[in-house]
Amino acid sequence: MKTIFHAAEDRGHANHGWLDAHHSFSFAGFYNPERTNFGALRVLNDDIVAAGKGFGSHPHDNMEIITIPLTGELEHKDNMGNQSVIKSGDVQVMSAGTGVYHSEYNPSEADEVNLLQIWVFPNKKNVTPRYQQITLGKQTHNELHQILSPSSDDDGVWIHQNAWFHLGRIDQGHSVDYSLKDSQNNGVYTMILEGEVEINDQKLGTKDAIGIWEAADFEVTAKTDARILLIEVPLKF
Repeated sequence: MKTIFHAAEDRGHANHGWLDAHHSFSFAGFYNPERTNFGALRVLNDDIVAAGKGFGSHPHDNMEIITIPLTGELEHKDNMGNQSVIKSGDVQVMSAGTGVYHSEYNPSEADEVNLLQIWVFPNKKNVTPRYQQITLGKQTHNELHQILSPSSDDDGVWIHQNAWFHLGRIDQGHSVDYSLKDSQNNGVYTMILEGEVEINDQKLGTKDAIGIWEAADFEVTAKTDARILLIEVPLKF
């Protein structure tokens, strides 16, 4: 097993007033040549958007864009005709393909929204753009719940990549095991959304992350009540 540890405080940070953003990988004004991506995982941004503010219409192409609200609500509009509001418990994906314009806006007049925006390089270029949004079912504690995969027949949303995302709430003192779907080609980037855990003798706190590869499986043990996000992606693509 090989690992790389990314401390929360080592992420890139930009506070624009209306947007307080932390970048796990090089993005916008933050550049670290050793942190440009984790395999096909290109962007993992932890954004807080102020009430009544948001991102104006802007373009994307040939990227799989996944949005996971942690708190608050986010209004989405795009040139495919989609208009919706996503909130905590929802997952949204947009396959940009040949090109799409979209905007994201916090519709609340009082509350900020905290969201994760994740970009994954696709395994197919110039596909027809598509949009998908789901509300997750009730998630039991001390289990990992799949929220994304390469197949529309599986649980969660799907993307054009050999990738799987899982969310889990782990109670203090409990452990969960994760088995890679493709241990020959993939690695797993795990971010701790809340609490403290231990993975492969590495202690991690809130918003710390660890990348793991050349492993078939690994165990996550909660030192406090914790919530985690696991992102399995190809290391070569």
